[in-house]
Amino acid sequence: MSACSEVFCQLDHWLTKLRPYWQFMPFACPDYPWRDSLPALAEWLDDLPEAEIARFLADPQALRQAVSPYLPEIDHLAQLSVLPELPARTRSQQLWPRNLEAGIPGRKWHQILAFHAAIPANGLPWLEWCAGKGYLGRVLAAADHQPVVSLEWQHSLCTDGQAIAKRLSLPMTFQQGDAFSPESASLVQPAQHAVALHACGDLHVTLLKQVAVRQAKAVSISPCCYHLIRSAQYEPLSEPAKASQLVLTKHDLRMPLQETVTAGQRVRKQRFVEVSFRLGFDALQQFLQHSHAYLPVPNVQKALLQEGFEAFCQWAAEKKGIQLPNGIDYRHWQQAGEHRFHRVERMELIRQVFRRPLELWLVYDRAMFMAQAGYQVSVGTFCDKPITPRNILIHAQLEK
Repeated sequence: MSACSEVFCQLDHWLTKLRPYWQFMPFACPDYPWRDSLPALAEWLDDLPEAEIARFLADPQALRQAVSPYLPEIDHLAQLSVLPELPARTRSQQLWPRNLEAGIPGRKWHQILAFHAAIPANGLPWLEWCAGKGYLGRVLAAADHQPVVSLEWQHSLCTDGQAIAKRLSLPMTFQQGDAFSPESASLVQPAQHAVALHACGDLHVTLLKQVAVRQAKAVSISPCCYHLIRSAQYEPLSEPAKASQLVLTKHDLRMPLQETVTAGQRVRKQRFVEVSFRLGFDALQQFLQHSHAYLPVPNVQKALLQEGFEAFCQWAAEKKGIQLPNGIDYRHWQQAGEHRFHRVERMELIRQVFRRPLELWLVYDRAMFMAQAGYQVSVGTFCDKPITPRNILIHAQLEK
């Protein structure tokens, strides 16, 4: 069994065993799913001050240490979720064209440089998957002096990217096309190194599948947006993942992306208003319709929130085709929403502990899939989290 398989099996064991603590929808739960099975954890959460919640959201390690007395298994999960930092190769920038980074946002530029430095140099032509304007492709072409084919869906981005490449005298060729089409699949060639930096969901999975089928020499990806899939639920790639008891919904797949940051007071207040309004309306509609089912409502213009809870309810009821009777005690239902908000926030706190382990489960599924196809695979981080929380790189090199 490979190292990836061993770690995956352990992650799978603990994630499966601890499903009641992460695989649920807080908005749809009137109370902690573990109220009866682990009452001490529920009591600790109920007594947790708001300031402590903000501190824990900003400090995942402190959160894990606080929760581990109630769920000691999460210490083992945390150990399984540690990845090595990939070695960075040196690169000579003296010969790069001037203004190579022009128009590239600063954080994205640092992501690209770190991603490129972590990819082994092999002297192959490049295929840049879901290229946008070819930001990554510019560095690949300039640093490694190999031609780059950049696949992008939006015609305007192809046009802009090609114009910039021409101005910088870079060997880049843009191809406008759908990443899911047979025509795009034909761009994957054996003597080639395919790359995708933060291609979403099925887009990077499709690249891995095409690389495996066409036996391209190498592929390097940094996965992102695991929930952006065309199927109703996650379809495992590797044999160990297919044998797992876990069934992952799109809601589950969003969890790795819910990276918490220290938000300002204004942002936290706005979130409190919107979420408590949504939960208050949901409590009202359940009462009116004699239902216990959560009813999601569409995205709302932030300006509407300033008009108050009653206005929000009228808007939401219209969107969902619900007739609101006269005489509703809106203040009562607003308070009910605020109470549910505090409970939901504490539920999310526990789910945060499982965010990285679930992401690693998904990452190792991809790595094992490539290993099954005959590739030598490495998994590690290519930059620190402040540059991007999606800092995992999967590199697969054909062994033969």
